[in-house]
Amino acid sequence: MQLSPGLHRIGNDLIAVHLIVTDEGITLIDAGLAGHYSDLRRELTAIGRPLSDIRGIVLTHGDTDHTGFAERLRKELGIPVYVGAGDAARARGEKPPATPKEKRRLGPMLRFFAYAIGKGGFRMPAVEEVVPVEDGDVLPLPGAPVIIGMPGHSPGSVAIHVPSVRAVFVGDELTTRSVLTGETGPRPAPFTDDQPTSSASLDRLAALDVDWVIPGHGAPWHGDAPSLIAAYRAAEAAA
Repeated sequence: MQLSPGLHRIGNDLIAVHLIVTDEGITLIDAGLAGHYSDLRRELTAIGRPLSDIRGIVLTHGDTDHTGFAERLRKELGIPVYVGAGDAARARGEKPPATPKEKRRLGPMLRFFAYAIGKGGFRMPAVEEVVPVEDGDVLPLPGAPVIIGMPGHSPGSVAIHVPSVRAVFVGDELTTRSVLTGETGPRPAPFTDDQPTSSASLDRLAALDVDWVIPGHGAPWHGDAPSLIAAYRAAEAAA
């Protein structure tokens, strides 16, 4: 589906992948799960673009529900897969550390895991080759994505600012729909390695001139970054 000109989304509010569509080619933000490959092909057909128009994938972090079909596309198209340097090993298959137990509700949790299994959640191929990126890098891809270091959810989590579509993609540095409780609105994301650091990282978004703040899980936030941060802080304080 199209969110705005040049900005497309596949998946849903449980797990989403985004496309930056330009005349020069397409950049993917995250790669969901293995089964989202079919959704990607359908979206490309709907907009009249071939798979070969994809020039690269930028991962917000290295967790397996974001690396999904990245290795398949890397091999098929010979394209780069970029990831924050601190998550390079995670994207290549290193197991993340255990995180503290969190509040959960059976219904939303089962819905998430059922969807993940249906989209190939048991098939989680590691990305054999990644290109590490650092804070401030501007990538040579359609849309000229700018990397913003956002450690916390994982050591190498990054936000990806794409000025051409007035959007910033924040991965799991926050969520607008908890996959464990079903609670909606900006809030801390589950399975975060270091929540205090993650919370502090959000301040890096405050000065961005964007219309969209887009997490990997939950509905896109259509509004400015300071308003999102304020809503996040309110939910954080209430937790």
